[in-house]
Formats: sequence, structure tokens, C-alpha cells
Amino acid sequence: MQMTAALSHGPHSPFTLDTVEIDEPRADEILVRIVATGLCHTDLFTKTVLPEKLGPCVFGHEGAGVVQAVGSSIDNIAAGDHVLLSYRSCGVCRQCLSGHRAYCESSHGLNSSGARTDGSTPVRRNGTPIRSAFFGQSSFAEYVIASADNTVVVDPAVDLTVAAPLGCGFQTGAGAVLNLLRPEPDSTFVVFGAGSVGLAALLAARAAGVSTLVAVDPVAQRRELAEEFGAVTVDPSNEDALDAVRAATDGGSTHSLDTTGIGSVINQAVTSLRARGTLAVVGLGASTVEVNMADIMLSGKTIRGCIEGESEVSTFIPELVELFTGGRFPIDRLVTRYAFSDINKAVEDQASGRVIKPVLVW
Repeated sequence: MQMTAALSHGPHSPFTLDTVEIDEPRADEILVRIVATGLCHTDLFTKTVLPEKLGPCVFGHEGAGVVQAVGSSIDNIAAGDHVLLSYRSCGVCRQCLSGHRAYCESSHGLNSSGARTDGSTPVRRNGTPIRSAFFGQSSFAEYVIASADNTVVVDPAVDLTVAAPLGCGFQTGAGAVLNLLRPEPDSTFVVFGAGSVGLAALLAARAAGVSTLVAVDPVAQRRELAEEFGAVTVDPSNEDALDAVRAATDGGSTHSLDTTGIGSVINQAVTSLRARGTLAVVGLGASTVEVNMADIMLSGKTIRGCIEGESEVSTFIPELVELFTGGRFPIDRLVTRYAFSDINKAVEDQASGRVIKPVLVW
């Protein structure tokens, strides 16, 4: 079947809309017509690190849409279902069986290899295979091939253009708080980087009843929104972030989240923890960071990596949908809609800080 997809041709080239072909679903696959897809930093980061010699790629991993067809072995999803798409996991390795699917031992092959596990690709252009199956979906396209393990059925009343980022970005921020950090109401929570992931985390902490919320970000629009959500805000470009965080948290935070991946910011986040505080890091960026090990050891501080909010998508995404529809997780305040034909404008606006979370709509 022919469709339109937004193709990446290399690290420095803009996306282009091209006509491609997509397979019919195999026995264990699902064909989904995409309604909307969130634009995530992971898409853009991956685009910058893949060399042009690999040829065109289809990214996108926050897809939402309507099931068109299912393979013969799929029995819990049907044509017509409204679905959100997330990351893939094998379900049978040690991490999956212990309830930690985000750390699936087959994660690379399932999510980042650019192909199915047998090496084939579900998308072609003029008969030539195109790197796709990104996070088991490649949803910068009109249609995708997905699997039962990364497909979550939702009520048709749910606005898919708002809910699409629950597949990764919103799930990552909220899950880091609700699944990993688990702050108590009397905790103090600080987020470094108040983009879509950071603000989703802030909203999750607010929903959990955390009394003191702080957002550190140099972009005025983001700080203003964080203030509307009940946070004290810090502009690190105009004030000492360390002193400001300590002042706002009565000496230091109990729980913090870094979404920036910037070494100097991670250091500020660690240093501003109070004794026995925990920092979760979710940002792709610096591969090495220098930290004060004496401070960490003597103060009993913890640094934890976290991917995909440590979520089990089949249960956690519905929990977030319920929080949203119940008015306790207003992610609609974070979303700006773009036509898929304006994907490069969405990339530009996200990079400049003009918008929090671009969502591409067919």
C-alpha cells in the first residue's frame, strides 16, 4: 500500500514528505492509520547521529491512531480500535519478566535497529527498503506497522492529538516521578529543564500532592507555564541556580529530575540535593559527567538513570489517560498542533523554545 511519510535524509537535511510503500501486517503485526505523532527530542537526537550513507529513515515514536487491520495471531486488538503507540519489549527476557520492560534485553533490536528482528523493513521507496520500525512504529507516516506489545487501546473519546506524546515524552517525565522517584506529599521536587518531559514530570508530582515544586529553565515561556502549574521558577541565566533551588526547598531538594543531559546542569542538580536525596536523569546528551563523589558518598545521595519512565505501557499509559481525563494531568496545556507538512517548522519552533510539545497531525 502506498502512503506519505516524512523522511530523514541525514543529520543536517530537513525532513521531506515522500510517497513510500508499507507492508500488510504479518500474523503478529498491526496496521495503524496515524492521526497524530508527537515530535520528541529522541527523534531529532537519533537523526543527528545516523550517517547519511545509511540512506533515508522514517522516525517517529509517539504515534496515535486507529487500527486498520490485525494479523491472525492478534486477539486483544481489533480493527477500529483507537490506540496509542509506545516502545517495544520482548516480554520474555529477565528484565521484562521482572516487570522492567523499559530495560528489555532485546531493546536495541526491537526499537533502534531500523528493521524488524528478521532484518526486513516494513517500509520501502520504489521497492528499496527504508530504515523504519523505529520504536516498533516509525510514526512520521500516514500508516505504521506495530505490535501488540507497544499498542495500547484507549477510549475513542480521548483526543489522540493530545494523548500521542504519552507514548514517550509525557510518559518519561511522569513515570520518572510516579514509578521511580515516588515523592511523598511533604517532599520537595525540582526539575531541571522545563520542556515537555520536565513539565509532564512537574504535573505528575503535582498530581501526587507534592507540596514544593521548582522548575529551573532559561526560557521565559516555560517558566511562566510552570508557575501556572504551581512551581517556584528559577532562571539559571540570571541567577545562581544552586542558591535559588536551596532557598526554594529549605536547604535542598529531596527529589530532582534532569531532562537536559548537560553535564554542568547535572552537577547543579546533584549538588542541590539535600542529604539522601535522589536525582533521576532522563536527558540524552553528555556521555560523561564529572560529579563530586565525596558529596554523593558523605551525603548519601543517589543518581538514577531512567528510560521511558520505567513504565509498563499496558498499565501505565491508561493510568496517565485517566489522570488527564480526570483533570489532574492537563497535558493539553503543553501541546501545539502542526500539520505534518509543517514538520520542519515544528522542529524549528521546538528548538527555539517557542512551543513546548509539537504534535504533528495528518
